[in-house]
Parts: sequence; C-alpha cells; structure tokens
Amino acid sequence: MAENKEIPRQIAILSSVSPSTLVSEIIDHGKDYVALMSYYAGAMMEVETKFRVLNMEFNAQFARNPIESIKTRIKSPASIYEKMQRLGKRPTVANIESELNDVAGVRVICSFLDDIYRLADMLAQQDDVKVLRVKDYIKNPKPSGYRSLHLIVEIPIFLSSGKRPMRVEVQLRTIVMDFWASLEHKLRYKKNIPEGQLMEIARELSLCADIVSRTDEQMLSIRQRIENAPD
Repeated sequence: MAENKEIPRQIAILSSVSPSTLVSEIIDHGKDYVALMSYYAGAMMEVETKFRVLNMEFNAQFARNPIESIKTRIKSPASIYEKMQRLGKRPTVANIESELNDVAGVRVICSFLDDIYRLADMLAQQDDVKVLRVKDYIKNPKPSGYRSLHLIVEIPIFLSSGKRPMRVEVQLRTIVMDFWASLEHKLRYKKNIPEGQLMEIARELSLCADIVSRTDEQMLSIRQRIENAPD
C-alpha cells in the first residue's frame, strides 16, 4: 500500500460513512482522527526507511539483500472501531493512541530465518528506536502454526510543533511464513465453510506450518554451506 494514498483514503472513508455505521466519536473528531492517522503514517514511513537503508547497507557488505519486500498499512477506521469494542474502550482519538499498538504496521519479508533476527537487532540498536514489546512466534508458534517475529517499537516523528513519539507494529517473517499466513488469514475470514471442513483445513494448515518451519531451516543450512564452501 502506497503511503501517500493512505491518508486521503482515510479522509474519504470518514466523509462517506454515515454516523449510524461509524462510531460517533470518530465522526465528531474527524479532523483530530485524520491528524493522528497522519502521525502514524509518518512513523510507519520512518520505520520502512530504516529497513530499506539497512537492506542497502547489508547488500554493500555481503552482496545480498536480506529483505525480499516491505509492506505497510494503516488500520482502517472499521478495524480500529472493532478492536476498541473488543477492548471495552470508547473509540476516542485519545483512547486510540493510548490503547492500540498496531494502528501503523510494517511487515518485512526476509529471505532467510537468520535475517529476521539480524534485522530486528539492527533496528533495536538505533538510538531513536525504543523496542516496547517482543513476541517471538517463530520460537513459540501460535496453536494454529502461525510463525512471525512481532515487535512494538516507538519512534519519534518531527512535526512543526516539535517531536512526537509514535508506536508502530513490526512483523518480520520469511517468504514461506508469509505465504502460509496469507492462506491462514483467508481461512479465518471465510464465513461459508462448513465447520467439519473448516477443522480439517485448519489441521492440514497446522501440518503445513511444520513443513514451512523445516523448509526455512533447510534453506538456511544450504545457504550457510554455500557461503562456507572454499572459493
């Protein structure tokens, strides 16, 4: 998703949705809401840029890129509202900023397993980045088989009024982890699959997650053997 299109899209959503379908607090404070989303977009771009710089530096040193692709997104108004409902909080602008860590998201798709941890360490070492939370679903997968490294980071953005810290969720995963997660996401939101079939698909996906994990480990081992081979 292109960053320069995200905030206008948020504005269009806010202006086109009636109060009956979107929480009144967001409608009543639409200007403040859009401003907050612009701050999140700025923080998201800062984090993306940091990863792109690290990718270039790594390529200059080791003649390969650890990052295959980077995806970014700002949570939609509907998703924000739904999550605030689950938390039992009114979706005011102040509550959105204080309660949610994943309004801005950056997903980094890596070539190999060790690239994930190397990039996470490099990001954490930067003096303007504060790592608030780490959830390692690679070493400790979810029951579904989901694997990814999640970070909540705080990074400053510089506005005309001064510096403002903002939180961004960072997800780092390999190509095969991302492929698996995409398929699992589609299953989770598919409403018309019979329950018995749904359980069978979930079981097969869980088995595939184990295969994905072994594939990542084998691909890393192959790369390391190639790198360590004499010229």
